[in-house]
Amino acid sequence: MIRAAVVQAAPVVFDREATIAKVRTLTADAASEGAQLVVFPEAFVSGYPKGLDFGARVGSRTIEGRRMFRRYFESAVELPSPAATELGAIARDHSVFLVIGVIERDGGTLYCTVLFFSPSGELLGKHRKLMPTAMERLVWGMGDGSTMPVFDTPLGRLGAVICWENYMPLLRMAMYAKRIELYCAPTVDDRETWARSMQHIAFEGRCFVLSAVQYLERKDCPKDYADTAEVLIRGGSVIVNPQGVVVAGPHYGGETILIADLDRNEIAEGKFDLDVAGHYSRPDVFRLIVNERPAPAAEFERD
Repeated sequence: MIRAAVVQAAPVVFDREATIAKVRTLTADAASEGAQLVVFPEAFVSGYPKGLDFGARVGSRTIEGRRMFRRYFESAVELPSPAATELGAIARDHSVFLVIGVIERDGGTLYCTVLFFSPSGELLGKHRKLMPTAMERLVWGMGDGSTMPVFDTPLGRLGAVICWENYMPLLRMAMYAKRIELYCAPTVDDRETWARSMQHIAFEGRCFVLSAVQYLERKDCPKDYADTAEVLIRGGSVIVNPQGVVVAGPHYGGETILIADLDRNEIAEGKFDLDVAGHYSRPDVFRLIVNERPAPAAEFERD
């Protein structure tokens, strides 16, 4: 039996250090309930810029928008960095697997990234969102196939698919082919349809789905933040078993930590009649080819 926790909370938007301090507190709260795996939402460190346009219009950008982007850029997480080290220390100090959404800064580009830490504090790896959705493409770069890991851990095979990546059928198939068991789905999608999608994915993949959704209020944002709605993201976190049955959540309207005990035996029982990357596939008719090579903008060769 595995005890898993899904954190629904708000970051301190554009304040990396204050947000990481909150990660420490929330992880401690989850660990005090016996959690061995703690999952945080998409873009938690340090924020999903809900409602911002960064002064961009077709054919024009504003000075004010560039300055707002710089604030976002400066609050991002580099790898390696003291911020990443502190996240690892949080996992180590509470002996948990920590899965957390961050805004990753690499050179001049930001990526929507999930980091995976072991109970020893080791950074196991990362997943960069392959396809930012709509206006997200203005501020985030696209990941490539080199960061789509599924880790073999004592708790089960652990991986993550971010927000609307979950609506990419071929990406889901790649995760199923990697035999994912603990399918983390950090997001900011707070619609009721999201929970139903998570049920579908759990049933389709015969895996546990742990979806952490942000809960964000205007008070969690800087004073000059453009969106003035009282609640910007209302939550909706959920945990689903391999038969598509909701075992915790969905929870709306406030911060919370969902806790569930997961029985890995349910995975094998589910695969009995549906294994979409195994006996329920038709590779003679349909095959997926996945390019996992890094795709840098420049490669330098020497004789």
